[in-house]
Amino acid sequence: MEVLREVRARYEFVLLGFVVMPEHVHLLMGEPKKGTPSAVLKALKMGVSRRARGKGRKSRVAANQLPLPFGEGGGALPQFWQRRFYDFNVWSGKKIREKLDYMHRNPVTRKLVTHPREWPWSSWAAYEGKGPCMLEMDRSG
Repeated sequence: MEVLREVRARYEFVLLGFVVMPEHVHLLMGEPKKGTPSAVLKALKMGVSRRARGKGRKSRVAANQLPLPFGEGGGALPQFWQRRFYDFNVWSGKKIREKLDYMHRNPVTRKLVTHPREWPWSSWAAYEGKGPCMLEMDRSG
């Protein structure tokens, strides 16, 4: 979450929702004040994969970070993220809610958990008021 927090500050975008999955991320965000959505996703993906693999100047992994199963023996590591991202323009409050529901249900659909509340790497708690959210959301109103 620290990388997303840093990228959000660097590119200055409104964040309405997120779900971090094992190989992709869902972001419901506004247009960044600096850069483009492509630049935001590139910075996020690079920052996360570098830290997770232990490369780069900020490669320290937080003590509470769950371990990621990268290859043993120091061989070539598999690709961390899906190659491309898909954007979708959201134009109404109803569509925002629809996208948030879709995003928050993704870990359930993938059978990683049985309810969105069990997936801590999402904004579900911010909207449902059921515990702490790892990042503060910019409310859509």
